Amino acid sequence: MFSSLKDKVGQVLLPGDEFSPETDDTISLTDHVKPEKVVCGPGLRRSGDRLLVCKSGVLRHKQPNMFWIDSQQRRYVPAKGETIIGIVTVKSGDVFKVDFGGSEQASLSYLAFEGATKRNRPNVQVGDLVFSQFIIANKDMEPELVCIDSSGRANGMGVFGGGGLLFSVSLGLVRRLLSPHSQVLADLQRLFPCELVVGMNGRVWVKSSSVQQTLVIANLLQSCDTMTAEQRQQLFRRVAQGAP
Repeated sequence: MFSSLKDKVGQVLLPGDEFSPETDDTISLTDHVKPEKVVCGPGLRRSGDRLLVCKSGVLRHKQPNMFWIDSQQRRYVPAKGETIIGIVTVKSGDVFKVDFGGSEQASLSYLAFEGATKRNRPNVQVGDLVFSQFIIANKDMEPELVCIDSSGRANGMGVFGGGGLLFSVSLGLVRRLLSPHSQVLADLQRLFPCELVVGMNGRVWVKSSSVQQTLVIANLLQSCDTMTAEQRQQLFRRVAQGAP
């Protein structure tokens, strides 16, 4: 299975494609070679001893043995531990309802903020943006968010300050922005210094020194969604030549 997956890296796969164990993957009685264990990322699912493709896109590989499907999906499916940008829509008693762009809203307790107590409640209003993390995310329960890490610290999470612009990009671009040594992010920071918050749900918040620069950054990132690396570099060079 491992060798057949590696042969398909960079190719477009469709839902229903599958990979089965090969004879080369079995353990030999004479050679002390362990079969490679495949780690499934987004878009791939195990079914018994088979590996099924459940999302259309390009197969990607990360050393040593992780595979996933890189697609232009925009509908976000929550996963435990992922950080997202949400919009507070309802303030009901001790719980806030947060829209994160999924099929349903998530709940956020007022105690899920750093330093929050029954007497010291956080100042959260309807319409506020929150950078938060999923602690419950499965198909059988309501998604639940927190704005603290396991040690009770905010660690960058919480309610956004004033100003800035919120916009949406594809989930594929989000993974490129959040990857270590992201070239897109490096090129952007050289062009315009800015504050940038990226949520795994495809929402991006940006704030720069002026409204004009903020709008330019948002347009650049949205344009990068469907561009190759060479096209992106050409675009950034043109903007740099015309930038004040």
